[in-house]
Amino acid sequence: MKVLAISDHESPTLWDYFDKSRLEGIDVILSCGDLAPEYLSFLVTFFHGPLLYVYGNHDDRYEKTPPDGCICIEDKVFTYQGVRFAGLGGSMRYKKGNHQYTQREMDLRALKLWPRIRAAHGVDVLAAHAPAFGIGDEPGLAHTGFKAFVSLIDAFHPAYFIHGHVHLNYNPTMPRIRERGETKIINAYEKYVFEVAPPQK
Repeated sequence: MKVLAISDHESPTLWDYFDKSRLEGIDVILSCGDLAPEYLSFLVTFFHGPLLYVYGNHDDRYEKTPPDGCICIEDKVFTYQGVRFAGLGGSMRYKKGNHQYTQREMDLRALKLWPRIRAAHGVDVLAAHAPAFGIGDEPGLAHTGFKAFVSLIDAFHPAYFIHGHVHLNYNPTMPRIRERGETKIINAYEKYVFEVAPPQK
C-alpha cells in the first residue's frame, strides 16, 4: 500500500499547481495536522481512496469547518485493505487550545487506545501531530514530544510512526526519517510518500 503523508504546510504541487496524476498509485492520504480543511477537502475530491486525518494544534477551525469527505482517526484504529492506522493528534499544551495536552493527558489518551490496538491485533501505522519524546522533537515546550508515543512504539512495534508539527524548514540539517527498533519514524512536513505492507496472517 502506498501512502501519501502530509502535514503543516500545504504543498504547492498538490494545491496551487495541482495535477491529479500526482495522486496516481496512492492508496491512502494521511494528514498529520495543521492543514487547512479546504486543502484536505480539495484533495479528496480528486482521490478515490480514504483521506485519514488527526488534529494539529492549530486545527480548532475544524470544529466549524471540518474537511469534507475525510475520516478522522483520533483515538481509534481504522483498518483499510488490511493495514491498521491509529491516530493521536494534538501537541504539548503551551497555551489555550482544543488540541493541546499535557504529558499526563496524552498518557490517558494513549492508555485508552491500547485495548483498541490489541483488539485489532496490532497497528501498522501510528499517526500523530506531535513527535515522540526525544525522537525528532525540539527544545521548548511547544515542540516537545510525547512520552506516551514512545511507549506505544515500544509496545506494539508499528511499521511506521508518522508525525508533523516540527517543520523541516526550521532546521535544514534535521533528518526526515529516523528509526526506533523496528519502527521507521517519518516527519510528514509538507508531503512524503511511503509504502506499507498489510500484516501477514
